[in-house]
Amino acid sequence: MLSKKIVRFLKSGFLVISIGFSMGISGCKGNTEEPVSSEPIEIVSEKGMDDNFINIPIDIYAEATTKNKLKDMETVCKVIKRFGECGYAAVDCENRVDMTQMQSVMDFCDSVENQKEAEVTIIQVSSLGGFSVYHLQTENGVVHVKRCYYGYKDGIMKSEDEGEYQTDYWRYTDDGYLMFSGTYFSEELYVLTLSSAEEHVAFRILPLDAKCRELNEKYLLPIGYELNNMFLVDWNEEDFGELNFYDMFDLLYPKLHNEKFPYVADDNLGIGAVYHIPKTEFENVIMEYFNIDSDKLQKKTIYDYQTQTYEYKPRGFYEIEYPEYPYSEVVGYTEHSDGTITLNVHVVYPYAGDSDVYMHDVTVRPLSDGRVQYVSNYIVSEEENNNITWHTPRLTEDEWNDIYGGQ
Repeated sequence: MLSKKIVRFLKSGFLVISIGFSMGISGCKGNTEEPVSSEPIEIVSEKGMDDNFINIPIDIYAEATTKNKLKDMETVCKVIKRFGECGYAAVDCENRVDMTQMQSVMDFCDSVENQKEAEVTIIQVSSLGGFSVYHLQTENGVVHVKRCYYGYKDGIMKSEDEGEYQTDYWRYTDDGYLMFSGTYFSEELYVLTLSSAEEHVAFRILPLDAKCRELNEKYLLPIGYELNNMFLVDWNEEDFGELNFYDMFDLLYPKLHNEKFPYVADDNLGIGAVYHIPKTEFENVIMEYFNIDSDKLQKKTIYDYQTQTYEYKPRGFYEIEYPEYPYSEVVGYTEHSDGTITLNVHVVYPYAGDSDVYMHDVTVRPLSDGRVQYVSNYIVSEEENNNITWHTPRLTEDEWNDIYGGQ
């Protein structure tokens, strides 16, 4: 089932249509509609992939659907555990859960390196109610991939998309990642772009410390690397550097208020929207997560002292980012006597085939009421910053005026 992913405007000014498949291109895709039926389950296979084991987690999906928990991480974990108990290597799309039956995958990687014949099946579970089955075969160091995505909807586990290719990139990293990529023919995609489909896959094979995973879930993943530079530049509470507080306002407002962000761009892409946000509203969002006073925040933004408002310009057409993002992994941490915690973070970028595109240290201050303040970010591997290809900074004042003029 083909689904348009998003249209992005790159810095060069060209339009790029990025098209994903149910579990395609660089991570997890899937049916975005939540099934609501609890009718008896039917298994449908359209394209011939061996699917005798597809019914293994059916009862989990059925129960999750009735409880409206199909997309919960708890359901993902249950499915992974079930496949593992049945002897299959399984992991989630963002490698937030340790892989089951990892030894079978490590043995396969050894066979590739030693140019022996071998095969293995790896199941990648989506948070959208389905999973991809990767069947890998190798001979003479060449790896052949057959992948099929099965989605659960209206009581049916159905094959929705299938791809088959020989890998053109294959790497088992020092930190325990299997990363590979390749291209395959898709009739749906070819009709639209006259090109083949690309797939970039990342499987964490080696387990991570449970505390590291907990810290990542609590402090890193809620921020991420999309449409903000919080983890891309150096800053601290004494000098916030180039940290963009407008991007942080975009990101943190919905988290704090548990509602959609109201200050959106104009429907007319040629018009640059401008808002004047009351002082208390803007500062309440930022100061919930940062230890910063009004004076310092006003100097880092555009503040009107007469009206006591912050000028705010939402990201527009020229500030859209490339749609493939990395994700964080906390690989170590240090707890300090003042109650802060420094997290050692690796940035995993499946699209680039890199499990450590750069490293940074994030210090957080957990508060007694369950909240957290972000204290600092420090780029450890600064020489790798040229690999941050997905990020588009907000327009400067001059750039904004050149594009939108006095509108």
